[in-house]
Parts: sequence; C-alpha cells; structure tokens
Amino acid sequence: MSEFRTQDLGHLGLVAGMCKELRIAEMVDKVMPPSDKQISHGTAVCAMILNGLGFINQRLYLMPEFFQNKPVDRLLGEGITADQLNDDTLGRTMDAIYDYNPTELYAHISAQSCVILGLHSRFGHMDSTGFHVDGKYNADQPPQEGIIRLTKGYSRDHRPDLNQCILNLIVESQASIPIHMSSASGNCEDKTEFRSLVKKHIEQLKNAIGFEYIVADSALYTEDTLKELADRALFITRMPETLSIAKDLLKRIDIEFMQKIDDKYRYQEVCGIYGQVKQRWIIVFSQHAYDREIQTLNRRMLKGGDQEYKDFVKLCNRPFACQEDAKRAWEKFQTTLQYTFVADLQIQEQARYGKRGKPKKGESPQSIDYFITGAISSSLEERAQQMRMKGLFILATNELDSDKLSAIDVLKNYKGQSKVEKGFRFLKNPEFIAGTLFLKKPERIMALLMIMTLCLMVYAALEYRIRQGLQQQGQTVINQVNKQTDRPTARWIFHCFTGIHILLSDGTCIGVLNLEEKHWQIINLLGYRDFYI
Repeated sequence: MSEFRTQDLGHLGLVAGMCKELRIAEMVDKVMPPSDKQISHGTAVCAMILNGLGFINQRLYLMPEFFQNKPVDRLLGEGITADQLNDDTLGRTMDAIYDYNPTELYAHISAQSCVILGLHSRFGHMDSTGFHVDGKYNADQPPQEGIIRLTKGYSRDHRPDLNQCILNLIVESQASIPIHMSSASGNCEDKTEFRSLVKKHIEQLKNAIGFEYIVADSALYTEDTLKELADRALFITRMPETLSIAKDLLKRIDIEFMQKIDDKYRYQEVCGIYGQVKQRWIIVFSQHAYDREIQTLNRRMLKGGDQEYKDFVKLCNRPFACQEDAKRAWEKFQTTLQYTFVADLQIQEQARYGKRGKPKKGESPQSIDYFITGAISSSLEERAQQMRMKGLFILATNELDSDKLSAIDVLKNYKGQSKVEKGFRFLKNPEFIAGTLFLKKPERIMALLMIMTLCLMVYAALEYRIRQGLQQQGQTVINQVNKQTDRPTARWIFHCFTGIHILLSDGTCIGVLNLEEKHWQIINLLGYRDFYI
C-alpha cells in the first residue's frame, strides 16, 4: 500500500514566489559567492525570510523544526532538506553578511527590487526605532569601528532595563518598500544618526532609487543636518516646537485667517531662513489634533489646578514669624503657579497665648504668627492662551518653488511618514522574528536586522503587487469584515491561505489540497502557480 502524508504550504508559496521574483538569492550569491557548503548564502537568506514571515515567533536555531513539515524543495530548491537549514548554516551566512556589510548588501537588493517592481517614488521617509535584546553583549566594552554597541539608551520599547540596538530605515512612498537600512548602537540619538545617514548615503540613494525629497520627523531639523542636506537633497520635516522661532510663529497665527484645505486642515505659508538654509514654512492647523490636545489640556489643567490648590492650602496653614517671611514665601510660591491664580491676597496677624481658650482681659500674647490668606481659582487667561497654540504645527521644506511642491503636497507627504511607522509596527509584531534577538555576537545582530528588513521588503512587495493587480484588473477580494476591497493587507491574504497542504504518496507530490477560487485569484494575479501546482 502507498504511504500518504501531507506537507504544510500555506502562504509560504507566496513568500517564496516574491523572493524569486525579486531575485534575492541571486543577488546575494552574486556578491557573496557560495562556498563549498551545500547551502548557498542566498538560499539561507531566503530560508530566514520564510521563517520570519511564517509568523510563529520561533528561534532561528529551531529552523530545521520550522521546515520539518514544509515542502522545502518546492520553496527553496530541489535537493534542499530541512536538516541542512541548521544553526551552523545560518551562522555562516550571517557572518558573511556582516563581513560584506549589511547596509551595502541591502542597498543592492533594494535597488534591484525597485527596478523589478517598477517603482518611481519622489519621496523617501526616514525614521528609526529600537529593539531590545537579551544578553549583555558588548555594553561594557569600548566602541569598535564597524560594530554597534548593544547598550542601554532611550527605550522606545519601554524596556529601559535591557540593552538595545537601533534600526534606521528609509521607506519609499509608492509601495512602502524600505530602500535603506542601517543599524546603530543602542544609545545613539536620532539627530546624530540622521545627520550621519545624510552624509553617507543620500547621494547614493538618489542615484540608485531616484527619489527627490527626504521626509523625516523633527529630529532632522537641526542646523548642522540642514546644512548637510541643503546641497544634497530636498527635505520635508517638522520644525521642533521648542525652537524660539517656532514659538514666535505660532503666537502670531490667527486660525480664522488661515487658508482652508478641508474640514480637517487649514494652513498659512511663510518664508524664512534657519541654519543658513532658505525655507518655506507651512503652518498647519489640524482640527483632529486640536480636539485631542484640548482634551489633554483640560485633564492637565484639572489635575494641575487641584494640586496647586492643595499646595496653597498648605501654605495658608503655615505660620510665619514676620510679614517679610510670609511675603518671601508667597513670592516663591507664586512662581510655581501654572494653572491658577490667587486673588484677595492678605497677610494676617494671629496672636498666640500660653493657654487655650479666651485670653484674660489685658493679657499679652506670647508671640504673633503671620498667615497668608486668599482665594485661588483657575486661570482662564492661561487656558485661553494655551488653547490658541493647540492643533498647530510647522512643516519646513527647502523646496522654494510652490509650483513643484505646493503647501498641500508638503502636508500630504509629511503624513506619509506613517508608512515607515507601519513598517516598525510590523517588525515589532510579537509573532515576527524580532522576538529572536538573541545571537552569539553583535555582528550577527547587525546581520539579523538586515534579514528582518528583507522580510518587511518582501511583505510590502507582496501587498503592493496584490493591490496593483486587483486594481488593474478591476477585481476585489473579501476582507476581514466580509466586505469587498481592492486594498487587502498581505497579512489577511496570508491568513486566507491557511490550510493549504501538499499531498505526497511515497514521497512524490500528487496534488495540492484545499485550494479554492479565492486562492487561485491571488495566485493568478501574482503568477506563482509553480508553487501551488
């Protein structure tokens, strides 16, 4: 009798198909030629991408177990087995990635991928995030050139007790493909890293990818960084509200006279110079931000006013030896008031006698205490002044020609910064490979960050190609809430492919189980039939 068994394929056929379409293994093997080992570096990289996009949060050293019930030869190539994808194979590949330079290797792959996908984006969105790591690594060692320090710093993961590393990304705006990645030490600052990135990579990225504008948050807006950018690239960024020039601009703005974009936004445009760079400043009012910030202001004023009332009561209950002491204490207390003010302030005398009760006629007091009295109330003027500043922020660009980039386009593309933030949320998903940031040495952590970014690239490329295909052919699919859409998430498509299995008879594939019309729709859009037939 024949022996029948199944292998779990699921959505991994889509992932393997995109890796093949983007020629990831081909590019890796081109710049890092295979050794005499059975598994090439390119194949090992694709295996790690499959593991990362398997969404099972499994450690890298358990990769043979991950592939144990998968059709490895179909996904990675004929003759490859799960046992060959062991920690020695992966370790050699990560060491080779570090030796070559993870940032340079990723640059080759991303440039090739943008060409294959036909991407021509004008905007690159730059940001950074941190990943905490298990292990001590080189936190107590002096810095080494070319190796990041896994050490403590400001923790975006809210784990200040753990060492961390930083990942810098630049994401193109058309398909949300990361076009640049670089790793940094855990205690580095965004301002310093952004300036370093501009100096080292912007020209290369402009030539390779062809984008015109770099978009970033307020960490980019420093005098030194703007000077570096001025002759290298055009920028769109947010002016920090802590700058005195920003405070002055916002104080002079009258929302009623700002130009209306829609019910949510208004703007006013002015020109200025900062860091010796001529710029256009677009002052934006957001109704949504205003509503949110007013709620925060009300909570803060209520809490702050309540605390100031309690502090004033304590001050009023405190006796002073003389009027001058009471006056000095009041003047000092007055400087701490932010949310309230005191009216009818008086300093009153109160005689103290040796015995309790009513003093005898003609009895002299032993001492005289001085007490502060007054009425405390909320400062409506302070609240009104703060309300005027809410919902306002300033965007800056060195594109002086508004015909090439209008104020509305500046706002629209700054809001596109969410593309890189979405990528960070993907990488920090508990089911993703990010949970495995424990390797033998920091060099391999640097290589792993590149692998993680490749996973994000493949995921974003799949999502882009699926949406592009649906829109070009006028098709839709059912989404999570049972409605038709031509913009499904790749994660939802992956979920739809749960339960797809390869049927084997005596080790030979005789069919693919559980394929339905909804699956064939996606397979035909992408053209990955080889993995499902």
